[in-house]
Amino acid sequence: MRPITEVAEELGLDRESVIPYGRYKAKIELSAIKSGGRRGKMIVVTGITPTPAGEGKTITTIGLTQSLGRLGKKVVATLREPSLGPIFGIKGGGTGGGKSLIQPQDEVNIHFTGDAHAVASAHNLLAALTDNAAQRGQVDGFRPGGITWRRVMDVEDRAIRSIITGVGGSSNAPLRETGFDIVTASEIMAILALSRDLENLRERISRIVVGYTGDNKPVTAADINAVGSMMALLRYAIQPNIVQTTEGQP
Repeated sequence: MRPITEVAEELGLDRESVIPYGRYKAKIELSAIKSGGRRGKMIVVTGITPTPAGEGKTITTIGLTQSLGRLGKKVVATLREPSLGPIFGIKGGGTGGGKSLIQPQDEVNIHFTGDAHAVASAHNLLAALTDNAAQRGQVDGFRPGGITWRRVMDVEDRAIRSIITGVGGSSNAPLRETGFDIVTASEIMAILALSRDLENLRERISRIVVGYTGDNKPVTAADINAVGSMMALLRYAIQPNIVQTTEGQP
């Protein structure tokens, strides 16, 4: 593997814009991402049903990137961070396969730069604040039965897909049905991918709907004063990560 600073320099990123996490992975300062100037072409790989061996969108994307790189094109692959569910399941990882791989595999597959943990923490913090707001009457007409925001975790655990909370007495929150989804399916993960900068991230988070009042009015993250705390957890997660393929393309 090449040092990640070397890979970043080939993209036109100076060393001041690259925040190394060891020798082979890094984050990129948002200020380094320019909106103007020459724009490239984009190939979207989507809607693929993987083979029994797990060959699907990721391997196809990495393979295309390597092929275009060999043809002398300046190319970058953009991939979603893998979740722990497939990593510890039959699939065994989310960094490609064969010779079409992202490196360092072990670090990308497990924890990477901590973004998935930040998303899970922000998501579940919002869930806890939503429960408190509904139980304490923080928003007029908003009761526990109107909550729609579920919780997330980074492992596929069938036992908690559908659960009942509040067992053990009224001090443990109201008794109601809810459940857990996987972190990568979190609305916050999608918001991170779409946000241009911290201000745009704050704006999008503030509009997250966590439930509805008795007269069907939406209750948002801003209504329960959750935005500032969530931003504290996500301020570094919005920065893009950079690693490399087995052939050195970013």
